[in-house]
Amino acid sequence: MNLDRILPYARQLLERVVQKGDVVVDATVGNGHDTLYLAQLVGEHGRVYGFDIQQEAIEETASKLEEHQLRNRVMLFQEGHELADQAIPPVHHGAISGAIFNLGYLPGGDETLVTRPRTTITAIEKLLEMVKPGGMIVLVIYHGHPEGAVERDYLLRFVQTIDGETAHVLRYQFMNTQTPSPFIIAIEKRGVRN
Repeated sequence: MNLDRILPYARQLLERVVQKGDVVVDATVGNGHDTLYLAQLVGEHGRVYGFDIQQEAIEETASKLEEHQLRNRVMLFQEGHELADQAIPPVHHGAISGAIFNLGYLPGGDETLVTRPRTTITAIEKLLEMVKPGGMIVLVIYHGHPEGAVERDYLLRFVQTIDGETAHVLRYQFMNTQTPSPFIIAIEKRGVRN
């Protein structure tokens, strides 16, 4: 297959905008895979801010980072991503080059604890203000469960309302799968890159 799968494509999008020394956000740390990837991507002088409401996710991610000796690059917050603007120091507002959301529930965790459209949309709105021009927010939407389908519908309506002068919005999705496969929405903030 020559088309990129969803998760590798999400990372390729981030690689286009994130450089060594940058500030990035993992809005849903989950099992820590993206957090670890981002910590490697930003290098020793970069910073990753990670959010998850579940203690299990924070502990698993911290352990993974320590195992790879990258814990010092990451600040983890056991709170919702909608509070990112309060948790991230003001010095980094307007300096974030990339953010990623893996929406749904923690793989292998409690499937009743899911991301919700209201808090996800609030987080996107706040991060869009905090992302620098040329920066990107990547949403990986898992909609194969009832709550995921509801969140998908709210998010699709929301991203269509983002002013085209503020950001470009792209949807990347496989269309002919038998089951609802995850898809990506990428939001690239317009303006001149620093």
